[in-house]
Amino acid sequence: MSRNAKINTLLLLIVAALAVLPIALGLGDDEEEPFAGADAQAETAITEIKPDYEPWFSPLYEPPSGEVESALFALQAALGAGVLAYYFGLRKGRKQGAEQARAERAAEPVDADGARAETEQV
Repeated sequence: MSRNAKINTLLLLIVAALAVLPIALGLGDDEEEPFAGADAQAETAITEIKPDYEPWFSPLYEPPSGEVESALFALQAALGAGVLAYYFGLRKGRKQGAEQARAERAAEPVDADGARAETEQV
């Protein structure tokens, strides 16, 4: 197994452990919503500190349910992953194309003066 494969396998195991261990160890079992988002936790903390707090503004769009909110978040994550995958694929493709062009240029015959021979194109 190559060094990169070992590193990738190790990183994959770490990510899996980060996802599974909190559930397996029962972290958050004492809370009503054990894995609530940071926004909900911040709202709870603010209302505990200052019960009469009024937000400065309201959201532009309030999803009708938690399922719709989760679906929109998943859509946002998928679009972001698609943009990143496109960018990295484009970079890799350009790099491979440049390497292939260099290899083809190096394979061209050279005449006695060191100049590259002209190739006929049909």
